[in-house]
Amino acid sequence: MTRAIVIGAAAATFAAAGLAIFAGGLPSKLAGDTVSHAVAAESGAPANARKIKYYRNPMGLPDTSPTPKKDSMGMDYIPVYDGEETDDGSIRLSPGRIQRTGVKSEPVMLHIVSTLVRAPGTIQLDERRVSVIAMRAESYVQKVANVTTGSRVTKGQPLMEIYSPAVSSAAAEYLATITSKTTATIESYGRGSRQRLMNLDVPEATIATMEKTKAVPIVIEWSAPRDGIVLERNAIEGMRAQPGDVLFRVADTSLVWAVVDVAERDVGGVAVGQPVTVRTRSFPGRAFAGKVSVIYPQVNRDTRTVRLRIELDNADLALLPDMYVDAEIEVGSQNPVIAVPDSSVLDTGSRQTVIIDKGGGRFEPREVKVGHRGGGYVEITEGVSEDDIVVTSANFLIDAESNLKAALKGFSDARSVHETSSTSGMGGRP
Repeated sequence: MTRAIVIGAAAATFAAAGLAIFAGGLPSKLAGDTVSHAVAAESGAPANARKIKYYRNPMGLPDTSPTPKKDSMGMDYIPVYDGEETDDGSIRLSPGRIQRTGVKSEPVMLHIVSTLVRAPGTIQLDERRVSVIAMRAESYVQKVANVTTGSRVTKGQPLMEIYSPAVSSAAAEYLATITSKTTATIESYGRGSRQRLMNLDVPEATIATMEKTKAVPIVIEWSAPRDGIVLERNAIEGMRAQPGDVLFRVADTSLVWAVVDVAERDVGGVAVGQPVTVRTRSFPGRAFAGKVSVIYPQVNRDTRTVRLRIELDNADLALLPDMYVDAEIEVGSQNPVIAVPDSSVLDTGSRQTVIIDKGGGRFEPREVKVGHRGGGYVEITEGVSEDDIVVTSANFLIDAESNLKAALKGFSDARSVHETSSTSGMGGRP
């Protein structure tokens, strides 16, 4: 009779536990404990080999109880077993819970962590490759060659013919000095007269012709000082040019600059000499290789960008001044470094943490210091090594569990101290 009553009670307990699991009213672990208690009642075996230390609030509130109870919503408190807590800051999860929460781990490995920084800009002339033709004395333009703004010229190509009274006077003086029987043998006389012509910017070829022919030219031919394109043509036949007037401006475009604006947050990874790939909107699919030559020491207060200067070879003259370009700069480490996936790092802004999988269901939060980010990985400069295994999925749940455990442990310790002091106080009363 007694055995039948025990079996009936066990069956009723099994049914109640199954209904609770189906409806989601009880945690599966608590339901399992109920079932094991029912079986133990029949067999007379102990209900659980592990000892329950206390019961914690199912909603994560810092409230514990030494005996089973329910919260204000009717949810049962969750038992905490002996051995689940350690003093090293780690927590232990059951295999079933690890599977349900989708925890995934990955060993720490060496990766090349780099980021591609894109910056817009324009093509600019190399300031060192621009020449200006200007008169140093009052002159008159006798003739202008068939060149216009935008024309390509070569070094030594005639541009115009100039008549200058000052130049003619200096040329006559020089010829008189080098042809005179008195001063021809005195080198210092001739050197001074020749220097005067050079000061008036008379071309060297013109001076050599005068020395050979021993004749003063009526007009002097001015030629292009370098290969390039004519940026400015102000010379007009018959015009009068005053000292300093710019008649021609010629620029060599075989080497140009790409001036780009890089966001302030990306400047730290850019260095002088770093390779850069430049693409233009005029030539889709074509890339121009260059290097960072200058990082301007100023931040634009409006756009929060820093200007970079990139030198580009322009042998085929495809790149034109003021052309829009897009620069691509690969920043970060070019050598493999210790890195973890982006999803492994829990970043609070002031602190970065990863969850270390110590095996056997044990997990330990560990503070780390991060470096460059890129390619889905984060460089770890301090905190982990290649021997560690980090959690890459559901790590925030483990972190929440760890924080909850610390809070409950602190609350439990404070409560124990309070109870001890209360007991001591009562024992001291007469």
